[in-house]
Amino acid sequence: MTNTNNEKIYTQVNDEVIELLGADKEAFIAQRKQTQDDYEAQITAKAEAKAAAQAKLAALGLTTDDLRALGL
Repeated sequence: MTNTNNEKIYTQVNDEVIELLGADKEAFIAQRKQTQDDYEAQITAKAEAKAAAQAKLAALGLTTDDLRALGL
């Protein structure tokens, strides 16, 4: 976990590098965390969808190789 009190965050605007402070820093950290949470949710959803599809194939007695052979 990131320690927001000690972490220094810099951004660049044209040729000027500035340190984010206060509300700007907190907003950046919140956005970064939301982006990471969204990414992890997408990975989890894809894994769950794949598992569900494989379970349906198994219930039908098919494999992914069978689907490829059928051109699906």
